[in-house]
Amino acid sequence: MKRLRKRLAAAGASEERLEWANKVEFLLAIIGFSVDLGNVWRFPYICYRNGGGAFLVLYFVIFIFCGLPLFYMEMALGQFHRCGCISIWKRVVPLFKGVGYATCLIDVFMGCFYNTIISWALFYLSSSFKWPFPWQSCDNVWNTENCVPDNANVSLGNASSNYTNAAEEFFLRRVLEIQNSDGLDNLGNIRWPLLLCLLVIYTIVYFAIWRGPLSSGKAVWFTATVPYVALFALLAHSCTLPGSQAGIKYFLMPDWSKLLNIEVTFLLSQFY
Repeated sequence: MKRLRKRLAAAGASEERLEWANKVEFLLAIIGFSVDLGNVWRFPYICYRNGGGAFLVLYFVIFIFCGLPLFYMEMALGQFHRCGCISIWKRVVPLFKGVGYATCLIDVFMGCFYNTIISWALFYLSSSFKWPFPWQSCDNVWNTENCVPDNANVSLGNASSNYTNAAEEFFLRRVLEIQNSDGLDNLGNIRWPLLLCLLVIYTIVYFAIWRGPLSSGKAVWFTATVPYVALFALLAHSCTLPGSQAGIKYFLMPDWSKLLNIEVTFLLSQFY
């Protein structure tokens, strides 16, 4: 009888799901989940192209009435039922359990997409230990005769000249080595440095989530705080640059006519 009780207790303990160590880690995880690389990288560009301040007004309206309720519903259902995106639909609406599998598939695609971009950032980080930075000059083996350094003062007397920036050539010809590919028919060789960077990123992601909230709760102290510190530091530095006030004014100046453009539908992608 005692053995049976021990087995039942062990089975019940094995079914218990891990919890966050404290509320701060849960809050940091929610912040990190809500604001991803796309919000920092893609949102300013979309806002700039679609009316500036007018786009922000429409964004916050949709955020309050659509984005925030959906986000709260997802979080509340997950916390209440204590299960993942596949099991939750089996309990709530079994007919829609395919939505859970589709969500997992989307997460796989998004993980491949963002981890690839982060691997590029890691490659840039490793290249930044050289001085001068390799994307500032045109004296490298991957540069072309049309390369123009960042500090160069070129007079475009010939409008047909095809000048390219040194930073652009570094990304296209050094990071991606796009010159070795003719398209989908010939993708070129494997970029081993990028593959190594990608493996490093996947290794970090694995160890950040392999123990669930116990490991990810510690990782969010870095992933959910350091990016914001860096962003505010860049914002403070940008405000000290010449013409920064004019740039901010032009960025926030509302252009209501652009809201009639079909491209404004990109707004909805920001709530993913």
